[in-house]
Amino acid sequence: MPDADLKTRVLAASPFVAGVFRRQADWADAAWSNGEFERSLASVAERLTAALDGIRDEAALIRALRVFRNRELARIAVRDIGGQAGLDETLGDLSALADAAIDAAMAFVAAGLQARHGQPREADSTLAKPFVLGMGKLGGRELNFSSDIDLIFGYTANGETDGARGLSNEEYFAKLARDTSRLLATPTEDGFVFRVDTLLRPFGSVGPLAASTSAMEDYYQTHGREWERYAMVKARACAGDRAAGQALLDHLRPFVYRRYLDYGAINSLRDLKGLIDRDAQAKGAADNLKLGPGGIREVEFIVQLFQLTRGGQDSRLRDARLRPVLRYIGNSGLLPADTAQALDDAYVRLRRAENAVQLHGDLQTHSLPTDAATCAAFAAALGAVDYEAALAPIRAAREFVRAEFERLFAETPTPAATPAFSAGANEAWDAEAESEAALKARGYGEGTALVAKALADLRLSRQMRTLSDAAQGRLRSLLPLLLDEAAGQPDPATAAVRALEVIAAILGRSPYLILLRDSAVARAQLVRLCAASPWLTALLARTPALLDALLDPQLAAETPTRAQLHEELGTRFERLAADDVEAQMELLRRYRQEMTLRIAACDLSGSLPLVQVSDRLSWLAEAILERTVAAARAQLADAHGEPKNADGSAAAFAILGYGKFGSIELGYGSDLDLVFVFDCDQPDAQTTGTKPISNAQFFARLGQRIVHYLATHTPAGRAYEVDLQLRPSGNSGMVVSGLSSFARYQRDSAWTWEHQAFLRARTVVGDPALCEAIAALRREVLMRVREVETLRREVVDMRGKMRASLEKRSAGKWDVKQAEGGLIDAEFLTQFLVLRDAHAQASLVEYTDNWRQLEALADAHRISLDQKDALLRATRAYRGWLHRRALQQADGLADQADFAGERAAVAALWRELVLGDVM
Repeated sequence: MPDADLKTRVLAASPFVAGVFRRQADWADAAWSNGEFERSLASVAERLTAALDGIRDEAALIRALRVFRNRELARIAVRDIGGQAGLDETLGDLSALADAAIDAAMAFVAAGLQARHGQPREADSTLAKPFVLGMGKLGGRELNFSSDIDLIFGYTANGETDGARGLSNEEYFAKLARDTSRLLATPTEDGFVFRVDTLLRPFGSVGPLAASTSAMEDYYQTHGREWERYAMVKARACAGDRAAGQALLDHLRPFVYRRYLDYGAINSLRDLKGLIDRDAQAKGAADNLKLGPGGIREVEFIVQLFQLTRGGQDSRLRDARLRPVLRYIGNSGLLPADTAQALDDAYVRLRRAENAVQLHGDLQTHSLPTDAATCAAFAAALGAVDYEAALAPIRAAREFVRAEFERLFAETPTPAATPAFSAGANEAWDAEAESEAALKARGYGEGTALVAKALADLRLSRQMRTLSDAAQGRLRSLLPLLLDEAAGQPDPATAAVRALEVIAAILGRSPYLILLRDSAVARAQLVRLCAASPWLTALLARTPALLDALLDPQLAAETPTRAQLHEELGTRFERLAADDVEAQMELLRRYRQEMTLRIAACDLSGSLPLVQVSDRLSWLAEAILERTVAAARAQLADAHGEPKNADGSAAAFAILGYGKFGSIELGYGSDLDLVFVFDCDQPDAQTTGTKPISNAQFFARLGQRIVHYLATHTPAGRAYEVDLQLRPSGNSGMVVSGLSSFARYQRDSAWTWEHQAFLRARTVVGDPALCEAIAALRREVLMRVREVETLRREVVDMRGKMRASLEKRSAGKWDVKQAEGGLIDAEFLTQFLVLRDAHAQASLVEYTDNWRQLEALADAHRISLDQKDALLRATRAYRGWLHRRALQQADGLADQADFAGERAAVAALWRELVLGDVM
């Protein structure tokens, strides 16, 4: 039986709920009598699905959604007023209702769109899927009784629908967003479901209603503003493909949370709150529970202060829900525990009061009541004897919140060292006529004019004209520190000019300006890396997110191990939806860039010798390739089923790395030379899925998808350039070879130069049994007995052809790689000797790199120790020099006098060991 006193209180507190009871009397009577208001029910999504079952007509759906919504609000109100639900349950139930309503409306609209236009598909024919980000209170699962829902509609990738009346995915998902919003927000005689606000989307009212994942990532990286960063703290994937929405939020995490202590957020939040206060005062909002002094917004700002300044370093602050974060702030000592508890108590009191004013008439209001009737209803909703009794604890809560807000957001000077160079740098910035003198006085010497010009170009750039006064102020405070740091480099002008290239690229990204201004470690790392390499300068300018890594004081001292590279990439991949190709491709590119920067920093600091740099770059490529193969194969298997052998076992796949990848000698900009091989005893049989294809076709598509993953240009660039020319029959051959045909080609058809390439090949990813089979084939082919004179002639002929087509010539210079006595001569010499003698010594083909092959030749007494040492000395010198030139984005031409001894030694050994009696 119903609690008569509670029912009386509910009716007094909310004319809106009373109206629902009156219009839906049968449901209300049943709910009171069966105790529906006293216990938890099945999930709102399940109950809404049941309520909409069988509805195909839009008008019927619109009415059913509103009837259900009104019942649910009445149910939640009764439990809230009666104290049967705490604040978290009340707000959580309201948020779950919104989630379910969005999903239901979107599913209905999608069914109609697909009947007319077909299903939206990505470029590779996989289904493109929608997702919805709930922002603000919906994102935090803190929705109040009559709140707008702030939504951002997105979808996984561009493409087009597959129906007869096709649409681009952009058009399809825009219609989906528009009609979903209309179904929820259009007022009828039954009211509305939720008012929908989509203005938080990229580019606001002028932007598309729905945007692809890649477009959103590009927007926030390129155009994202501070207030959008704060808004994203509360973002949550609330409807549609939630995994895709969460993957996007994971990608946006560096935009929202800085890895450094972001004290710039304090000023930005203070400025934003000032704007809100001025607007509230203009509207007479002193009694506004949300925006007035000591209101809900100030509690939210206090929590966001800790989230934005420290969330990049502490993952426990990265929660869209306010109360769990506030509890952690107290438990961790960021605030005194009793202060955090008092703020939480105040927040609960304010949110319950906000609900009380809104459930009165289902109106979006935050102001305390003024007339007698609404004051009495307010008191009834809160269980107080009268309005003054209800108001007293609210006043106390607001006073406490206001005092704590003012304490935390009080103006304090930002601690910063006073640079010796401030005056000179500001002169250089403000007065072109005096800039060169100011810079020369600080030690820029002959490069003064270059630095002065770079400063002038920056000052007059188009980006500068778009900067706010605050952003220009940050830049002015950073420049003296940056130029002072550069002045301490061996070549200060080069360091300064390159560092200013990075600054020009991040002018619109205030958080990075703040990072470099406030972190001496990051600033020093930036200048040092820029001074060392224009290649690294370009990488940092092209990928500003890498600047966060400069905060790590161990950046130039520690690099991940092989196992750590695989483990870290795997962990990041687990956060993404299995079918989100776009997000996975972006992750691969970002990961390569981040790890490459770490390796380069250690390389330039001298903590990694060249061979270990190549090791780590090769391990990084292996980790990326392994993850690519796993993702691509899983997606194909999901669409077509797995390829099987006749005995039911899984068909195998492997990738060989050739060239520098095969010999574990990758450089920073190296391509990947790859060959794909599969092993299946029934290549023409069908795969096991609902859309079967032949096993051979499965692996052909797998190879194509791997190349797509790695080589497609995205906003983050490419993961790697991929070269497949070393596959059997080169560009005219199949992208993927069966093991038997690959073996047959190597045994019967491959040219000598292809066996030379096979010497530097190894399996880098693949099923262990297939990898061992390929290794056995490699040993068999390379250890065959060869006719020495034929081998000699073919090696010499190929070397001559390469030199004729590839050697670069310039007066007074020589090509360290291709000229006589250069690096390729040393490699060809080694390959000739190994192919000549491997039939008698298996150890000669055990390794794929030139270094250990020379060691094996010496151990087998095929060359003398002096010959080995001369070749190794030349190879190391050449590779080290070419490596440094690559970092400087310089060509491979050295002065004629450079490496004279090494060049003469290699040329002499070529004549002695290769040409022999051919001379």
